[in-house]
Amino acid sequence: MIAVAPPPARVQVVAHEFSFVLSRQTIKAGWATIELRNAGEDAHDLRMRRVGGTRVYAWPVTQAGAVVDETYKLLPGRYVLYCSVANHRALGMQAALTVRR
Repeated sequence: MIAVAPPPARVQVVAHEFSFVLSRQTIKAGWATIELRNAGEDAHDLRMRRVGGTRVYAWPVTQAGAVVDETYKLLPGRYVLYCSVANHRALGMQAALTVRR
């Protein structure tokens, strides 16, 4: 029998002024598709970094109403998600995602 890899975990991150709402806060380690959906009026992007890690995962600046998917292989840990446009992060546009074993 041939082993079939499971599909990637999916997380939707909905951007508003000035917050992120995640469809789930915890996923399993491995391949994950993170969807940035801009439901706000301003342009937003998404940056994600594992606490203690150095790699920053990046989604492009996304205009109001647009959707961008990116798929990455994630290690276990806690990830900080934030918008790097202007002062959006300082205004509260950040969230956390836990990736478990």
